[in-house]
Amino acid sequence: MPDPSPATTGRPTGPRATTARTAAAPDPAAQPPAGDGPRGVSRRALLSTAGATGLVLGAAGAGAGYAAAPAGAVPLTSVGSSRAMFHVKHQPGITEGLQACGHLVAFDLAPGAGRREAAALLRRWSATAERLMAGEPAPHDDTDVARDAGPSALTLTFGFGRTFFDRTGLVKRRPAALDPLPAFSSDRLDPRRGEGDLWVQIGADDALVAFHALRAVQRDAGGAARVRWQMNGFNRTPGATARPMTARNLMGQLDGTRNPRPADADFDRRIFVPSSGEPDWMANGSYAVVRRIRMLLDDWEKLATGDQEAVIGRRKSDGAPLTGGGETTPMDLEKTDAQGAHVVPLNAHARITRPDENGGAAMLRRPFSYHDGIGADGTPDAGLLFVAWQADPLRGFVPVQRKLDRGDALSRYIRHEASGLFAVPGGAAAGEYVGQRLLEG
Repeated sequence: MPDPSPATTGRPTGPRATTARTAAAPDPAAQPPAGDGPRGVSRRALLSTAGATGLVLGAAGAGAGYAAAPAGAVPLTSVGSSRAMFHVKHQPGITEGLQACGHLVAFDLAPGAGRREAAALLRRWSATAERLMAGEPAPHDDTDVARDAGPSALTLTFGFGRTFFDRTGLVKRRPAALDPLPAFSSDRLDPRRGEGDLWVQIGADDALVAFHALRAVQRDAGGAARVRWQMNGFNRTPGATARPMTARNLMGQLDGTRNPRPADADFDRRIFVPSSGEPDWMANGSYAVVRRIRMLLDDWEKLATGDQEAVIGRRKSDGAPLTGGGETTPMDLEKTDAQGAHVVPLNAHARITRPDENGGAAMLRRPFSYHDGIGADGTPDAGLLFVAWQADPLRGFVPVQRKLDRGDALSRYIRHEASGLFAVPGGAAAGEYVGQRLLEG
């Protein structure tokens, strides 16, 4: 789990309306009677009012419960109105801030399905993604799961696994960057929960919106592809903290302090394939390394806070390096204590994952936490759905993971249980579908 904070970008607001709500518990006296609400107003009319009415939250909003609104002008809250664009240079779901809910799902093409069926599927998926991200129903047989909700920052991201090129007769167009990742000594990988022909990442700030998208993608697959594996994740809900801050993982640590940021001069070079890069169909795309990392929380939580901080190399309270300062203060790798020992231990996770300790290797980490229940022995099946973006995994993920494999203090408290590597092409232009330049080029 390399240390590098989630990159955030402003999200334009979009349509799809709900009754405006505050973060406080609703005042029963202020709520409308059950079933009450605007009548005779179409879904499209509800959607069209959100951008015009703006927000109903303000300094007095926390005690207002439900804000009254005239029929036909029901505004969204800020969470519901956030919208990501589908037709962009880089696919959505890469540089946006962390989302509260996520689903990762891999598909294998069905027996007999090839390039033509794959192209038709990507065309369907792209049309569905464009509509859902705009707050509209799915193009066909919408399930109404997300009815009344706004876009809620929904993103859908599509990628291709190594085997996709064999199944579609496109082996000659497979990028070298999709060569299999090397084996690591800490791996305990379940092949049934890794890799896949096609990969879809879904994220949103509302659980029903995210599930709605997952169901739509699965239904669109029809007979062309079948689910290979699927995982569910979550992050802190936007607005749950007094100010925006780096997310915490299930170990209670701030996770993502040294993430590359879009404002960095070399961000695009590290994260995206250049427009003149090879292969040409990957221009403005990126490579996603996906790892299911189980956290051995029972063992971790037995450690005193000071011992946990020594494993990571940062204070648990605020993410500052053990050498002092705040979260973004540079770490003094040479600082020693009165006994001459390094203040940041040589095997501390944050020391080992630093780009300047790995030849400049960097990844944009955009993970989700997960919890898949508690075993009969009381052990939680919980951890991190690690998703890391880079222009070349052989220069990003691989060198950092090799170094972690040789002596990261955190390794005794985590276990890598599934892995995947996917080529994620650039965003689809208006009138295009994702992957069109590969499948029709």
